[in-house]
Amino acid sequence: MVSGRADAAASGLALIADPTRARMLSLILARPDGRATVTELAAELGLRQPTVSHHAKALHDEGVLVRTPEGRRAWYSVAPDQAERVGDLLGAPASAPDPTTDAAVLDRIASDLADRFAGVFGRETVARYVRESHELLAERSGITRRLPSLTAQFAAERLSALATAEPQRPRAGGGRAVPEVLFVCVQNAGRSQMAAAILRHLAGDRVHVRTAGSAPADALRPAVVSALDEIGVPVGGEFPKPLTDEVVRAADVVVTMGCGDACPIYPGRRYLDWELDDPVGLPLERVRDIRDRIEAHVRDLLASLDIA
Repeated sequence: MVSGRADAAASGLALIADPTRARMLSLILARPDGRATVTELAAELGLRQPTVSHHAKALHDEGVLVRTPEGRRAWYSVAPDQAERVGDLLGAPASAPDPTTDAAVLDRIASDLADRFAGVFGRETVARYVRESHELLAERSGITRRLPSLTAQFAAERLSALATAEPQRPRAGGGRAVPEVLFVCVQNAGRSQMAAAILRHLAGDRVHVRTAGSAPADALRPAVVSALDEIGVPVGGEFPKPLTDEVVRAADVVVTMGCGDACPIYPGRRYLDWELDDPVGLPLERVRDIRDRIEAHVRDLLASLDIA
């Protein structure tokens, strides 16, 4: 059973790993006075003020941000007792990495996840997955400030998939109540992320969704986030991640979008290939069209799943 401390740690990791919230925290920490208003953050992020206000409230409610009213404005700053942990999770923009600090942060992540997966995996297995996940993400030079929090989330997803993929666990249609769907594209920054976000939005807890990329990018495409925000679909804590064996083995349905033969084939899975344009570099109008085509595919997929 997961301890209360592990639950709180996992909740904090997911909260900060959300790409919009991580960017907000990074912008606040980068300011000389360490604070910013919603108006300022919305302008820098290119998002609507209600969207930024929603994320600021979520961070405030969890005690990550402090809200200080001044006249008609309200300033947000990182709570003093959360500054060290937020800094660890976002990563420090150092010119050269400090291996001692890196090891300490990875040990902390492994300890939290070992508590979370107590009774499922031993601490050595958890620590190995944390190290491997960190190495896979660190290969992409564009990931810097959020590397620790993304490592924690990536390792947790892989461990969860590994537990699901164990041979003794029944697959969907053979006794498992919640089907597993994996979306795979090349960069895991556009098509697969839109499909996953829409399916989560429509299905809720009735379907478990994962994504991966055969050659993942460093971050989600801003136009993709904007196109989803327009229809009220949150991106959540998603980020581009490499395709690994355990997430394929855990899936009941694997949906590929232009990644060729990169996805391994396992018996007993349902494989679909959706022919969709890559939204990279396209104007928002074209991204909206791709989004709408993906939504139609997702609704058809959801209707075909054996769920209540």
